[in-house]
Amino acid sequence: MLKRIVPVLFLAVFAAFQLGCTWLQGSVLGPNDTATVIAKTAQIRTSYAVVAADLLEVKRGDNLDVIDTMEFEKVLWYRVRAHDDAATEGWIEAQNVITSDTLKKSKTLAEEFKDQPPQAAGMIRSASNLRSAPDMNPDNVLFKLANGSNFEIMAWRFVPKQDAPDVDDAPKGEQKKGGKKKNDEIEAAKEDNEPDKMDDKYDVWYEVRLDPAVSPAPAGWLFGRQVELQVPSDISFFQQNNKKFVTWQRLDADSANKVGSGDKSLAPGSWVILSRTNISKPIDGVEPDFDGILVLAFDKYDQNYYTAWRVPPNMEVWGRLPLKVEGKGDNKTFTVTVRNPNGGMDEKRFTVFKDKNRMKITPPEDFAQYETVAKSK
Repeated sequence: MLKRIVPVLFLAVFAAFQLGCTWLQGSVLGPNDTATVIAKTAQIRTSYAVVAADLLEVKRGDNLDVIDTMEFEKVLWYRVRAHDDAATEGWIEAQNVITSDTLKKSKTLAEEFKDQPPQAAGMIRSASNLRSAPDMNPDNVLFKLANGSNFEIMAWRFVPKQDAPDVDDAPKGEQKKGGKKKNDEIEAAKEDNEPDKMDDKYDVWYEVRLDPAVSPAPAGWLFGRQVELQVPSDISFFQQNNKKFVTWQRLDADSANKVGSGDKSLAPGSWVILSRTNISKPIDGVEPDFDGILVLAFDKYDQNYYTAWRVPPNMEVWGRLPLKVEGKGDNKTFTVTVRNPNGGMDEKRFTVFKDKNRMKITPPEDFAQYETVAKSK
């Protein structure tokens, strides 16, 4: 009797292994392992081989069950099960999807600024890594953001300049080597007593929010060398070489898109703008996010801009993000955070109103005292 049972059990286990191999692999990965398509479109294929046939086209935002992984010729592939009527199973290149763990990291970042308005709009000039932290650690790559992608900028961070590549496009788990170090050349070219320049001293990392049409992952950090700020064309003319716009928000629009994300050619309107000179001015090792405030108003009858308010020429503020615009219609306020003479940070609210069709700004009564304090390194 035992002799008969053993072969039967062996055949049963062997059959289960052959027919249920996918189930066994899935149990190792876990029953809830999923991936979300980040490419605009991608193909689930019969194999990871070059000559494989396409089984099913999936689109950005589609969810897939991950049941196996394979690295073939240094390219990572996932065996996945689609959620179509046929429950199609096949292979998809890993660069076209993000796993549930990666998506969770991105959503956690987005939660940190869910109630904060965007500060600016940007576009990536070259395909670059979206990261979970503002550094080149090879383990914090979320995925590669496509060239030309638009996004809202929520915050930024100045990081001491280092030997780093101009384009952050290293594969996940790898770190791309930088080019020739320039710090020594910069120091040698400086004249005596010349102040440090921000461009020479720091790289900028941007924390960005992505529209679902661009990516199912809502947030991450981008290395700033390939980020182009999308200053609306109607106000970009007012920038100066030594004072660049870093933050701008509409004062005459009640829509959610107050920074012109992905659209540089908005209809003319009134804006509150924060600017930054290129001179390094740290206090206790921290640089200000902005040192100038400008309000540009648009006269729809004359079709011209005029300066409704700006920081006086003999004054310079030391401020930190975020800029907040509140209110509706013609009755609005905007709030900035600036350093006071005692070294603390205060929120100061400006009132915006109309007087005979001209925009007027009432600054806080004590704002004149918020001058830049002596720079200390």
